[in-house]
Amino acid sequence: MTAQTIVFIVIGVIVFFILMSCIKIVPQRSAYIVERLGKYNGTLTAGIHFLIPFLDKVSYKHTLKEAAIDVASQSCITKDNIAVEVDGVLYLQIIDPKKASYGIDNYGFAAIQIAQTTMRSIIGRLDLDKTFEERDTINTSIVDAVDKASDPWGVKVTRYEVKNITPPQSIKDAMEKQMRAEREKRAMIAESEGQKQAKINVAEGDKQELIARSEGEKQKRINEAEGKAAEIEFVATATAKGIREIASSINEKGGIDAVNLRVAEQYLGEFGKLAKTNNTMIIPSNMSDVSSIIATATSVLDQTKK
Repeated sequence: MTAQTIVFIVIGVIVFFILMSCIKIVPQRSAYIVERLGKYNGTLTAGIHFLIPFLDKVSYKHTLKEAAIDVASQSCITKDNIAVEVDGVLYLQIIDPKKASYGIDNYGFAAIQIAQTTMRSIIGRLDLDKTFEERDTINTSIVDAVDKASDPWGVKVTRYEVKNITPPQSIKDAMEKQMRAEREKRAMIAESEGQKQAKINVAEGDKQELIARSEGEKQKRINEAEGKAAEIEFVATATAKGIREIASSINEKGGIDAVNLRVAEQYLGEFGKLAKTNNTMIIPSNMSDVSSIIATATSVLDQTKK
């Protein structure tokens, strides 16, 4: 191999590398800033691009994806003078690669600084209890503040999330005691409400029992009264029927003699019972004359008939 051949080979390799350096392939969701002779010339988006050797240069490379930046923990003083440690995560995205390159030296560092200062300002206007309740308000306020400041930088702040709000240990102990007392209070209230409801249920049960018992007693008395009324009616009907039968029998032939005989029998029977139950008795003057007794009873019957 001659020296001339070696020179051609070296020149060819140099030309190849120069040509390769002029070809730029930009990945998806990326943007390259090209300067020509130190001045902004254009922005290369995704795809293949050709540059002029020795004149064009890729000065900045940016990703257009949404980036998450950790905001370090910092001490903030609340409205009620309690020092708390607060940290969070900032989400931002490059909208204008040119502004992101020339608008500020380090947009990520600047966004973190604004987020921290805004955080201290917001926490300083809230009481300690409110800092745990107003997370959404804090996030929204920080996003508005950083997004407004980052607009000249070509950066869009999408959201901010507070990760931790850590009060001092003494405050944690006091909050734990307060929470324990609140839980005990709720437990006592729940227990008293249960006892109250139990007493109400028992009283309601007793009331229903008394009402049911009185209704039963009422129905019992109604039934007894109806039974007695039916019994009286039945007895009266039977008595009336018997009297009609007796009257009918008396009007028949020989009926009056049968009545006289029956009256005499009953008279003698009752007189005999009187003799058994009393040591002293009054004997009628005409006791020996049974016929007179019967005649007396018969005359009474005749007067009643008339």
